Order: sequence, then C-alpha cells, then structure tokens
Amino acid sequence: MVEEKAKNQLGFWSIILLGINGIIGSGIFLLPNQAAKLMGTASIFVLIFDGLLVVSIAMCFAQAANYFDRDGGPYLYAQDAFGEFIGFEVGFITWAVRIIAEATMAVAFQTALVATFPNLAPYKVLIVSILIIGLALMNIAGTHTSKIVIDVITVSKLIPLVLFVAIGIFFIKGGNFTPLFPHGHYQSGSFAKAALVMFYAFTGFEGLSVAAGDMTNARKNLPKALLVVMLCVTTFYILIQIVSTGILGSKLAQSPAPIQMAFAQIAGGFGNALVAAGTLLSTGGLLVASSYITPRSGVALAESGIMPPILGKRNRVNAPWVSILVGMVITLLIAWSGTFGFLAQISAISRFAQYIPTCLAVLVFAKTKKRRPEDFNLPWGPVIPIVAILVSLWLLIQVDHTQLLIGLGALLIGVPVYFIMKLTHHSSKV
Repeated sequence: MVEEKAKNQLGFWSIILLGINGIIGSGIFLLPNQAAKLMGTASIFVLIFDGLLVVSIAMCFAQAANYFDRDGGPYLYAQDAFGEFIGFEVGFITWAVRIIAEATMAVAFQTALVATFPNLAPYKVLIVSILIIGLALMNIAGTHTSKIVIDVITVSKLIPLVLFVAIGIFFIKGGNFTPLFPHGHYQSGSFAKAALVMFYAFTGFEGLSVAAGDMTNARKNLPKALLVVMLCVTTFYILIQIVSTGILGSKLAQSPAPIQMAFAQIAGGFGNALVAAGTLLSTGGLLVASSYITPRSGVALAESGIMPPILGKRNRVNAPWVSILVGMVITLLIAWSGTFGFLAQISAISRFAQYIPTCLAVLVFAKTKKRRPEDFNLPWGPVIPIVAILVSLWLLIQVDHTQLLIGLGALLIGVPVYFIMKLTHHSSKV
C-alpha cells in the first residue's frame, strides 16, 4: 500500500503543471477588457501589482506548508494557529468559495458563448441554468471527469494563449499604448477596482496546498513549486495584456472577449475560431471538474463535523446527492445575480477569507513551530506576510459594500452554524 501510494504521488514538475492548469482559466480569456476599462494601458501595471501580491501570499502558503504533510491547506493552518472556531470559519467558507467560483465559471461560459453567438445574449438565465442543473444531474448519476478530458482542457486553453502571444507580439502598435489612462486621466479608486477584478485570474494556487498529502516530499517540493507556478503565470498574464493592448488599443475596453477579438484582427477567422474554441473548452471543462469537486468539499466538511452529517449522504452510485443539490441551488442563485465581471470580483473577495488567515498563521507559526534546515524560509522575516495582509485589507476596503457582503457573507452565516453544530455534538454525547 505504501509503495502504491508513493507511485501515485505527484513529483515536482507534476505539481508545477497542476498549479498552472488550476490557475489559468476563464479569467485571462475574458477579463483584460475589465482592467482596460478602468485603467487603460496602465492595466499592465495592475497585473504586475496583482502578481506581486499573489506571489507574496503564495510564499506565505509555502511557508505554512513546511509544517504539514497532510491535506487541508488554509483550514488546517487556521485551526492549528487560531483554534477551532477560526478553523471552522475558514473551513466553512472553503465550500462557499468553490460554489461562488462555480457560479462565476458558468456565467463565464455563457459570456464566451454570447461573444461567439451574439443571438444568444437574451438567454443568460436559461443557459446558466441548463449548465448548472445539467452538471448536477450528471454528478448525481455518478459521472465524473476523466483524465483524458482534463488533458484536453489543458491543451485547449494553453495552445490559443501561447500562439496569441507568440504571433501577436509582431503586430503590436506603439501608438496603442497612449493615453496611459482612459480619457487621458486617472480616476480615483480605479486602480484598486481593477486590481480586484484581475485578481480573480490568479486564484486557484491554494488548491496545491490542499493537495499536499498527494505529493512526493511535500515539505520540499510544494514551497518551491508554488513560487515557480506564480512567477510563470504572472509573466504570461503580463505578456497577454501587453499584446492585447498593443493590438486593440482603446478598443480593448469595449470587447466582451478581448483575446478572441485581438487574435481575429491579426489572424482572421482562424484566430477567432481558435480562441473561441479554447475559451469554451477551457471554461466548460473547468466547470465540469468544479461540479465534481465542489460537492465533495461539502462532504469533507460534513465528515469532519463542521457541517451537518446529512450533507455526506450518498446514493447507490456513491454520489453525494444532498451536497450536490444544496450546492446546485446556491450556485444558481449566485449565477443569476450578476455579470461575469461582477461575479469575478465576488469570487476574488471570497478567497481573501482563506488568504489573510494563512498569512496571519505564518506569523504565529514563526513563534510556535520549529523549522528544519531544509525547509523553505521566507526572506525578510515577517515583512512579506505583514505586507500581504495590509495590501489585502486595503483592496477589500475599496470594495463596494454589497460585493463585500456577498463575498464574505459565508463568514457571517458560519457563526450560528458553528454554535448549532457545537450544541448538536454536545447533545449527542449527553
């Protein structure tokens, strides 16, 4: 059994590929226009800012991962550093984060579909409903994503993006980079809004830390892999934004599918079809994978006592049907509530409920845990986690109150759920 587990564990380069695949998705295909609308050409600097913030948060995850060889990620770090209640809150919002992300991906698919077939624009609710309900029924029936499908998804999204950068770089026009800001001047608060929108495109790296138990020598490989993944993704995103701006100029802000429009401008119908297919396959494939993983997050919470046991109920094909149906209803309500840009912000906001406690936990672990000489060590002592926490809080302060409430609302809902679960456990023992 030990040999079989070792054989199936992920090595360093497998972790790298898993991380890149988990991060690059609908965000970079559909969001460059949102950043350009707010910041114009200066949106390139927004990506650099986001990249630095995400790398600093990833370094905190890498540092925290030194101390654990088992699955758990943010929930595990928060519980160890701050106790049962904070651990519960982070664990509870983990499921909420996945549900919000799934709703965002469903709307992303609909957005990409409408960009290719504009006549479908009036049918947003119908399209996302068919997607979400159809995937829920598929999962209740016991179907799940095969490795072949995952490989197709990975190839389908990376090839168009790599070709876009490799070819598009020769069609950049210097004049398209002026003016620096929309209408020639900076609008107060637009940088923070753009940074939060584009932050969505970077989310997903935390999934690597959750899967630490499936990695070979996680203490050694995970920290280094996190940094390599984030540096690669950040560089790639900046190149995509530069090429998109250099080809489209001010038209970038008006395009619902910016990379598709830019590639069509330089490669005609071939470029348009390639990116359209890549966007739909990538977003659809990730949505399929998410529909399988998300309900199992609810099951994990039920099995660990965080959520009611009924969420763990399975049918004859071992599908967690209660968790699937509950998640489906919540996902539908969120997906119906706004556009892709709006939901991308909500999804990004919700992630900070995992990121900030992990950065705080690193400060605690520096005092309470011993490191081994071979462990990853954060440079400059507590500077990086403190900066990551302060910048994250600054971003959240800039957010519209409604979006902040939706994004972090699961934390408020989790409070009564925690005490109900405590009372239930106490009653069962009496």
